[in-house]
Amino acid sequence: MALHVMDEANRCLGCKVPQCQKGCPISTPIPQVIRLLKEGHLDEAGRVLFENNPLTTVCSLVCNHENQCEGHCVLGRKGAPVHFSTIENYISSTYANKMTQGPAPSNGMRAAIIGSGPAGLTIAVILARYGYNVTIFEGKDRIGGVLRYGIPEFRLPKSVLDDFKYRHLDLKGIKFRPNTHIGGAIGIDDLFRDGYKAIFVGTGVWKPNALHIKGETLGHVHFGINYLNNPDSYELGDRVIVIGAGNAAMDVARTAIRKGVRQLTCFSITKKVAASHHEFSYAQLEGVRFEYNKAPVEITDEGVIFKDVIEDENGHFTDVSGSQQLYPADSVIISISQGPQNRIVNTTQGLAADARGLLVADETGHTTRPGIFASGDVVNGARTVVEAVAHSKIVAESMHQYMQSLASTEEAAKQ
Repeated sequence: MALHVMDEANRCLGCKVPQCQKGCPISTPIPQVIRLLKEGHLDEAGRVLFENNPLTTVCSLVCNHENQCEGHCVLGRKGAPVHFSTIENYISSTYANKMTQGPAPSNGMRAAIIGSGPAGLTIAVILARYGYNVTIFEGKDRIGGVLRYGIPEFRLPKSVLDDFKYRHLDLKGIKFRPNTHIGGAIGIDDLFRDGYKAIFVGTGVWKPNALHIKGETLGHVHFGINYLNNPDSYELGDRVIVIGAGNAAMDVARTAIRKGVRQLTCFSITKKVAASHHEFSYAQLEGVRFEYNKAPVEITDEGVIFKDVIEDENGHFTDVSGSQQLYPADSVIISISQGPQNRIVNTTQGLAADARGLLVADETGHTTRPGIFASGDVVNGARTVVEAVAHSKIVAESMHQYMQSLASTEEAAKQ
């Protein structure tokens, strides 16, 4: 693999104005990383990657590279772009095995992280670098959030997350409390009582969006985010219909095919899928079928009744009369995005949410209650991993400034 990586690195033009870096939501210094690799400084290249993006090993595998770094590469205008995803994965995974440094010197202040998805992990790592005593509270039994329970193993091996926990949490002294729901036995106020100076909420979006049509509660109907959580607990049968055609729906479809489904069809209300071309191409290659401009009307024991719709240039839909048709299926999976749970909002005074249940926060992560910060999907709705990391870097610095201001105020009060 290393030879292939060097071949890709040698194709890089080293542009003075790197469009690849502009296309990256987290502004990865791609030309610098490639230059260091070509000069034989792999460890330095790895250090640069991790300092810019704590989740670089993850993003190298799951980012939508075709629309980001690689999609902006000038070589891609007439041929194949430099595949930086391959370069990043090689450097980051190789360098990660050498990361053994222990915790930073403690500054004596506690910070709580609720949720161990991309946002929470990013915040935890950055605050630990500053010497904060960080504890992560996670409702499930392992770290990762959507990375572990919403992205299939074939796209993101669980071993990557397990290694992240060891290198970035365990070795850095970050504490992890699994199977702990904040808003249940423990609340936000309990955390403040016990000396946490700032609290980050990154609980993601785990509540499936429903179609609100007849038949949605039947026994052979499931939601995509629930299916991806533990595919082995489902008996889907031979014929499956997936309602939805975004990237999450592609994950559902490709997972189901791997679990033995013989015939799987994704239904899209639009004239083309919402998923990236990359994910769509893989799904097609693996045997997933697609139907377009179909809107679900009712789910029955036999399958799903769809109607044809006409989509105009403004994205508005018009029903085609007399077009209703039953498409047979043993199981139906609804995959049309997710919304937030509201346990923390309902149990915390002064914490506001919008009409969709998303936490209200400014661009630096401050919520409506002092000391509580938020970013990621629970603020912005379902977005990409790298977008969550990029925003969370800003929020981590905001939390650091807030806690340092508290320390200054407390020190002044003693004088």
